[in-house]
Amino acid sequence: MSVRSTTAEAQGVARQSANLPTTPLAAHQTSYFFKNSAFEFVLLTSLGRAYHQGGNVGKVLYLIKQIEDGNFESAYQAMIAAGDEARALAEKSEKAGHVESARQAYLWAQNYYDSATYFADGTGDPTRITTAWQLMDDCWLTSISLFDPPIEQVSIPYEGIALRGFYFRGKSSREKRPLLILVNGSDGSALDMWMLGAAGATARGYDCLTFDGPGQGYALWKQGLSFRPDWEPVITPVVDFALSREGVDPKRIAVQGISQGGYWVPRAVAFEKRIAAAIADPGVVDVSASWTATLPPPMMELLEAGRKDEFDGYMNKMLGPATKNSLAFRMRPYGSTSYFDVFKATMDYDLTEVIGKIECPMLITEPANEAFWPGQSGRLYDLLTCPKTLIPFSASDGADLHCEPAGYGLRDLRVFNWLDKTLA
Repeated sequence: MSVRSTTAEAQGVARQSANLPTTPLAAHQTSYFFKNSAFEFVLLTSLGRAYHQGGNVGKVLYLIKQIEDGNFESAYQAMIAAGDEARALAEKSEKAGHVESARQAYLWAQNYYDSATYFADGTGDPTRITTAWQLMDDCWLTSISLFDPPIEQVSIPYEGIALRGFYFRGKSSREKRPLLILVNGSDGSALDMWMLGAAGATARGYDCLTFDGPGQGYALWKQGLSFRPDWEPVITPVVDFALSREGVDPKRIAVQGISQGGYWVPRAVAFEKRIAAAIADPGVVDVSASWTATLPPPMMELLEAGRKDEFDGYMNKMLGPATKNSLAFRMRPYGSTSYFDVFKATMDYDLTEVIGKIECPMLITEPANEAFWPGQSGRLYDLLTCPKTLIPFSASDGADLHCEPAGYGLRDLRVFNWLDKTLA
């Protein structure tokens, strides 16, 4: 009887969960353009990138008007078309010798192609995500030589292979310069590393180093590497590589993690002691919270009891196409198509047992209306015993929501003011 009761409840709640969006809706989030929170978040991000020359405000506002709310096909097509248009402008400018115009237009193209990747699964053709990603990556690789100084593509030795990375030279004449290592999130791009760190850092005299770790970008699409919960085996060879570079001050190496990187960075610095300061945007103690928050008790019981076939069976039967597309996007970097396996795997991404090992100063951002890990920035701050700072971002700042998508300028100001002081 207990099993039948659990089964019935699971079926009922699975139906209720069928409208999960790709990006969760924060409790008090204001909708400026779309009721669909995934569309709202992606387009706000696209708009916010204009701060670092990643788009024109007018063009993004025009695109918003062309997209039907909740229609993934219309969103994908609009973003791909905008990317193609910007890329053509970049190529024409580059051919004519207009280097700065070409650099900026390639950034616009990357912005739009990156946005398209978030709508690809929802069109019913998941192969479109690799198409959009490749277009974006091609534009990035073409653009890096147009920066001043040029961005350098590097290879970082890692477990018998090499991780693809990029080195950004800061605008400083100092012989030894501080270095900021940039750790991406679960679905970010190289463009995000420029927008959410390197642009602000290099302008302030920092060198930067970023890379695609297991499950991220090039490592996912080209090398077939999946996420791992223990990030210290990833960061340690990155630090080794950084210390081999001329100009890096070994006493002033910092690391920043955005989105799910807000889990990986604290995890890494709990073990890698050569890092002098760390930033988590936002703070994440338990990655699985964003996955299990919408699971009702009967489904949690199946998960905890290890009843894989039943769990996967109910998810496959009861979830609607939109939810399946959403989950497919989030599950892909974990390297499995089993709902049970991925939900179970996220439970290993927990800092509770290692958080006391963190010694370096930490900055944790706390954006209002954080949708993925609400309350976890404060929880991480409370659990830390190292020197720590919590910086809130509010709606009145124009910098609320996950990773402050519409407030890059204010984010740079607060983060780098803290980092300048900490590494002084």
